[in-house]
Amino acid sequence: MAVNSKKIAVYVLVVFALYVIITDPKTAADYVQIGFEGISNAAQAVGDFMTWIANGAQD
Repeated sequence: MAVNSKKIAVYVLVVFALYVIITDPKTAADYVQIGFEGISNAAQAVGDFMTWIANGAQD
């Protein structure tokens, strides 16, 4: 049977994440904070775009 490459990639990613968390929790927390800030900024940009569209797409 061939092993699904997607499944292998997920396992590798999980093992890497656990390694980073165990060996350097402060850096792992910084990575999580950066990720959430990125998601927040993206959501803000989408909201701004939708507001612009709702206002008639005027400058």
